[in-house]
Amino acid sequence: MAGRNHLFIPGPTNTPHEVLSAMHVPMEDHRSPIFPKLLKPVLEDLKKIFRTETGQAFIFPATGTAGWEVAITNTLNPGDKVLIYRFGQFSHLWMNMAERLGLDVEMHEVEWGKGIPLDDLETRLKVDSSHEIKAILATHNETSTGVTSDIGGVRKAMDAASHPALLFVDGVSSIASIEFLMDDWGVDSAISGSQKGFMLPAGLAILAFSQKALKLTETATFPRCFLDLKDQMAQNALGYTPYTAATPMIHGLKKSLELLLEEGMENIYTRHARLAEGVRRAIAAWGLDLCAQPGFESDTVSAIVVPEDKDAKDVISTAFNKYNISLGAGLTEVAGKVFRIGHIGDMNDVSLLGAIAGVEMAMLDNGFDITPGSGVAAAIEYYRSTAK
Repeated sequence: MAGRNHLFIPGPTNTPHEVLSAMHVPMEDHRSPIFPKLLKPVLEDLKKIFRTETGQAFIFPATGTAGWEVAITNTLNPGDKVLIYRFGQFSHLWMNMAERLGLDVEMHEVEWGKGIPLDDLETRLKVDSSHEIKAILATHNETSTGVTSDIGGVRKAMDAASHPALLFVDGVSSIASIEFLMDDWGVDSAISGSQKGFMLPAGLAILAFSQKALKLTETATFPRCFLDLKDQMAQNALGYTPYTAATPMIHGLKKSLELLLEEGMENIYTRHARLAEGVRRAIAAWGLDLCAQPGFESDTVSAIVVPEDKDAKDVISTAFNKYNISLGAGLTEVAGKVFRIGHIGDMNDVSLLGAIAGVEMAMLDNGFDITPGSGVAAAIEYYRSTAK
């Protein structure tokens, strides 16, 4: 098929040509005297993306899933109680990891399509007068349902309850894309990955820890080796890593950070919000609904509910095989019920109009009762009226 595949999944996302070019480097000595000139500025610039002045950033040659494990094993102890709300596939997986690692997991089920219920959280924390809960595992952006939770609100609930628990945030599909304020929100561990807002291939777990959390690395008793933050801290201080570095990825990350900081974080948040709203206008014009309920809509991914007599997998298959467009599938409890449009990373108005047009064609081919061009027209009018 002529032309390229158009990637509109919530990750991996499109990698800009500048980043791809930056990664095209000869292999180099990661123990050379000049390697710190690459690594140290990257670690400092990452703090600007996490929006922290007091925290410390880390890079592991791994994934966001490994980042979850880094946060847990470096700060907690087996048997510690943690609190998590389950409202999608990725909050479910984080819960499952915590259980498998031997934590005492208190899980609260939330309807898929909603996020963390702040009033419920505050009430639960106030009841925990003995402070048995050692950490809250909060999924900021649940990609399986297109739901964003209010992490600033989570911190307010914790403060209202005067609760000292650590706040861990899965920001894999939010950080570098939608507002994330590590210091202002009192986040103790922020977890991301290279393949979403950082616009890189998968392969790096990108994290930041508060000083409060880093002090706990001295008392945490979970067995750890490759994922030990103490090894990272010792070597990063010298400008090195405790094992072979993924040098091409770090070069790509350096360029990605340059692009992000050149655009400016507030501008990035605004761009993602605007692009997402155009997609939502198209969905409304089709007469379809989001999986996310009002107030929880994500600015990085929209999960679209298909009519009961339709199968979302058919839309995804037609879009890929006939129109060379990749859409996100529904996962587990929403499999076949939703398809997802990712609008994260290296995207603009025309990118999303292509996605909307491709989705329209795939839905029409599968007998959806929509007016051809309706979604495209709605998005065009919104993008035109808000373009600068």
